[in-house]
Amino acid sequence: MKFIHLSDLHLGKRVNEFSMIEDQQYILNQIVEIAAREKPNGVFIAGDVYDKSVPPTEAVQLFDDFLVRLAEQSLPVFIISGNHDSAERVAFGSRLMTSSGVYLSPVYDGSVKPVTLEDAYGKADIYLLPFLKPAHVRRFFPDEEIDSYTDAMNVAIDHLDLDPGRRNVLITHQFVTGAVRSESEEISVGGADNVDASVFDAFDYVALGHLHKAQSVTRETIRYCGTPLKYSLSEASHEKSVTIVNLAAKGQVSVETLPLVPLRDMHQIKGTYEEVTLKRFYEGTDYQESYMHITLTDEEDILDVIGKLRAIYPNLMKLDFDNERNCANGKSEGMDRTEQKSPIELFSELYEKQNNQPMSDVQQHFLEELMDSIWEEKR
Repeated sequence: MKFIHLSDLHLGKRVNEFSMIEDQQYILNQIVEIAAREKPNGVFIAGDVYDKSVPPTEAVQLFDDFLVRLAEQSLPVFIISGNHDSAERVAFGSRLMTSSGVYLSPVYDGSVKPVTLEDAYGKADIYLLPFLKPAHVRRFFPDEEIDSYTDAMNVAIDHLDLDPGRRNVLITHQFVTGAVRSESEEISVGGADNVDASVFDAFDYVALGHLHKAQSVTRETIRYCGTPLKYSLSEASHEKSVTIVNLAAKGQVSVETLPLVPLRDMHQIKGTYEEVTLKRFYEGTDYQESYMHITLTDEEDILDVIGKLRAIYPNLMKLDFDNERNCANGKSEGMDRTEQKSPIELFSELYEKQNNQPMSDVQQHFLEELMDSIWEEKR
C-alpha cells in the first residue's frame, strides 16, 4: 500500500508581500503528475491547507481544482485541518465528499473513527486527527488530567479504538519534541506546544504536518514531509520534496522522497553592489527569476539601490547591508520586509522593555493560556 504524504500547502500565502498563488499552482500541477506516475493508494494532506482561517477566493479555487484532478485518478485523499486552518471550514461537506473518496477531518468531538483500506497484507486503519490544543481535548474529557499538549494527544489517542493487529496510520498536525523549526512557523514561548514522540508508539506511520523542513523525529516513520515550497528566506537552503510511504506487512514501512522543482527558487547572496550586478554573476543562473535576499557590503550609499537591483532581480524580497558602519551602529539598514512576529513574541518584548527584565516561566505560561482562550473565543 503506497501513499503520498503532503502537508502545509499554505494556499493563499504571501511571502514578504509577494503572492505565492502562481508558484503554488505550478507545484500542485507537479504533484498531480507525480501521483499519476507513482499510482499511490491515497494522498495524505496533514494540515495547513490554507495560510489563513478565511482563505482568499483564489486559494479555495486552487485547492478545489487540485482535489478534482486527484479524484479523476480515483485517488482517495485524506485531509486534516492545521493551526492555520478553520477546522469548521475544512470539515464543511465532509459527509458528501466521502462518496468521492475525499476524507475530511471533522471538528474534533472526542471521537475519531478510522478510514479502513485493504490490500494483500490485510486491513490498514487511517486516523484523521486535526490540530489540537489542550482546551480542545479537555472539553470532551473533563475528568482527565490535561495540562500540556502531550497530555492532550495522549488522551485523544487513548480514546481511539485501535486494533493492534492491524496497520495503523495517524495523520496529525503538531510540533513533536526534537524536530527542527523554521522562521516562518509559529513558535510558542518556552516550547509549550511540544508533543513527546512516545505518544505515537501504537502507529506504524505518523504523517505529520506543521513544520516546514522535511524530517523524521526519533524514528523514520514519525515524519514531517515539509512544505512543497520555500515559504521564508530562512528556508532558502531547504530541498523540497514529497514523501512516499510504502506499507507492507504489519511493522514493515519504508519511506522515500521525490524532489519538487519550483517555478521560482529562493536564494541569498552577499557582496558589493558591483559584484552582485556583474553579468557574470547572475547570467547563466536562475537568480533573475528567483526570490532573492541580497546583502550588500558597500560602505558608501548607492542612489536608488532598490530600483537598480530590481531591474536585474525583479523578485527581490529583502535587501540589507553588512558593513563596518552598520556594525558600529548595531543595526542593519535597507529594505527588510520580514514576516511579522507572533503576538506572544511581541508582548514578551514589550514586557521586557517596560520592566527591564524578561517574563518568568509562570508569566509566560499564563500569557499563553490567556491568548489560547482569547483565540478560542474568536473562532
